Amino acid sequence: MHGPGRIGAQCMFRACEPFWERRSRRGTECRSLKRKYMRAISYRIAHPDDVAACVAIRGQTRENAISEARLNELGITRESWAQSVRAGELAGVVAEAGGRIVGYCFGGAASGEIAVLALLPAFEGAGLGKTLLARVMDILRGAGHQRLFLGCSSDPTVRSYGFYRHLGWQSTGEVDAYGDEVLEYLFSSEPA
Repeated sequence: MHGPGRIGAQCMFRACEPFWERRSRRGTECRSLKRKYMRAISYRIAHPDDVAACVAIRGQTRENAISEARLNELGITRESWAQSVRAGELAGVVAEAGGRIVGYCFGGAASGEIAVLALLPAFEGAGLGKTLLARVMDILRGAGHQRLFLGCSSDPTVRSYGFYRHLGWQSTGEVDAYGDEVLEYLFSSEPA
């Protein structure tokens, strides 16, 4: 059998807790699965067909989860998102494990805004978010952006607050229409 087997497959794609913290029928920990799947993460450019999986993940994130219904209320539908990817308006990268999308990041090609970074909770803390963000930042820099920006919670107890700041993002002192603090990242003048 290929992949993690019955126990690992059930654990891996549940958003409630990391699969390596679950126990198998024999009571042994699934730490070997963690090592296997963290090594088996692959990254690729996002395609319009990935949007359905991205919408599902967005509703399962640990913090700031947004359901598909709420996204629709905000004017973000599967169709509009896919069209933005197809038209090159949104640049994105997805992370896959076991043939499934487990995280993604998208940025506005024209604006330089990091629009969204989302992971299944089971894949937090392993560097996927940092890698996804870096890859989209590289794409946007390659498109000519020297300054990127994003909206982030100003609450220091929220994970994203420390995550972005640790990676060099700085507050602009502005607040966006959603009440989020606007952070920016300035690239050095050295070529990408």
